[in-house]
Amino acid sequence: MLLQRIGNHGIRLGTLFERAASRHPANVLVLDHDLDLARDLGRRVTVAELADLVAEQASRLWAATVRPGERVVVHKSDSFDITLLACAISRIGAVPVLLSPQLDGETVAELMRRAERPHLITDQATLDESLPETVFDLAESVLLTSGHHDRAVELENFAGAPRAAPLTRPADHPALITHTSGTTGIPKLAVHTGKTLQARYRPQRLAIEPFIRKREIIAMHVSFVHSRLFTALAISLLKGFPIVVLSDSDPVRAADLFARIRPGILEAHPNTFMRWESLADDPREPLSNVKLFSSTFDAIHPRTVHRLLHASRRRAPLFGQLYGQSEVGPTVVRAFTRRRAPKADGRCVGRPFPGMTDVRVVSRDGQPPSESNPGYIEVRSDGRIKTYLGEPERYAQQLSDGWWRMGDVGYQSKWGCLHLLDREVDLIPEFGSTLAVEDTLFAKLDELTEVIIIPGANGTAVPVVCTKDDKPLDREAWRRAVAGLPAMAEPVQWSLADLPQTATTKIKRLELAKRLTAAGPGD
Repeated sequence: MLLQRIGNHGIRLGTLFERAASRHPANVLVLDHDLDLARDLGRRVTVAELADLVAEQASRLWAATVRPGERVVVHKSDSFDITLLACAISRIGAVPVLLSPQLDGETVAELMRRAERPHLITDQATLDESLPETVFDLAESVLLTSGHHDRAVELENFAGAPRAAPLTRPADHPALITHTSGTTGIPKLAVHTGKTLQARYRPQRLAIEPFIRKREIIAMHVSFVHSRLFTALAISLLKGFPIVVLSDSDPVRAADLFARIRPGILEAHPNTFMRWESLADDPREPLSNVKLFSSTFDAIHPRTVHRLLHASRRRAPLFGQLYGQSEVGPTVVRAFTRRRAPKADGRCVGRPFPGMTDVRVVSRDGQPPSESNPGYIEVRSDGRIKTYLGEPERYAQQLSDGWWRMGDVGYQSKWGCLHLLDREVDLIPEFGSTLAVEDTLFAKLDELTEVIIIPGANGTAVPVVCTKDDKPLDREAWRRAVAGLPAMAEPVQWSLADLPQTATTKIKRLELAKRLTAAGPGD
């Protein structure tokens, strides 16, 4: 779109920390974990130190014979050094391929096949515990960030290598490859360019500028393999915002950290914010200084928004909701204030960014899309990836004259607000919106930490519920809550930890439905 294209020279991941250090060398980044690449750095690091670390790792990779245009898979234990390695790989003109630590070994092997003999950066623990031996045959080389393996080379062996000069590839060439959530099967590999990433950066930067007028501490819990992290980092680093990076979303640890650091901006996935609802009751008020809550790419339950906003003591805190997808970036935005009631319509996800993104809803049956007859949601954005690596035909199936089908169904109100009702694959005939019913249940039952409505073996809607501290569900309260809602089977209670999740903590609904069917009635 026009405003995404003007002066778009690409995001330049390889020099991101270097450019930030030239503007704000003493700015700090605080971690809740140690870096595998440099444990001696500690958990409070200046941007200048990180820029030097990225340059050092890039030089080691060059000494290890990684060359421009080659693909380098990063699949290792969860840590911010996944992000730093991506920048180091980009710095020497190679293409980082980021695979979540949560992926199983066979899936990693399949994605490496699609990457066509990439280099692999991993660690001993991952090699020993999850990766199959076939990765050595699929990789050009296997490089270790920590530990030892007879068939791998330790990056530490190249310490002190001559500094490699940064290489800038054309902005329309592949710059980063991430994977989709994999909620419907094997993830797809999404190919981003410098231009598509910069096109995503612009609407997000412009969206926060009217609300954030002074320097704020920003805390992030975003998957280290998600494209969103790179645009969020670029905004924060180049503005000189101190950054707190979390690898662990545990509410107790997050509360301890926030009570000490007092962030002004929180960036996280919707399911992380759901876990952090308990912080609103912490007497230390760890969320009291938050001016902006920013939720990435998915709708969020109104109850969560309400509780978090009322935990802030800032004069006019905002909750920013971005609707988008790994393949296109953020396309629709909506902001909420304290005035939003916990029972408000959580399906209205907002409007496109003027001059940058667009959205339409296409009929499924020839009838106008509406709440009772939702249509296919399609979007346009210059942030759209260029292809699925190794699967160009699947990419082409999603496109129609520049419009990208999101895989969701919904409708637009007469005021232009996009309403997201369901994923296409999750529709239950004659039930209505499962997401809307889940919103209602969350608003009525404070004990719920998760509720997922999936089709049972006979097509009946089955609610799978999780409760605080895994306490037994109050069945009488449940019966009152479901009165007047579409018919459902009796709820099935699971522990939240047992639900299958993606790298961004979304619940894999299709896999959950399969597990529920396999478990049989009463489980």
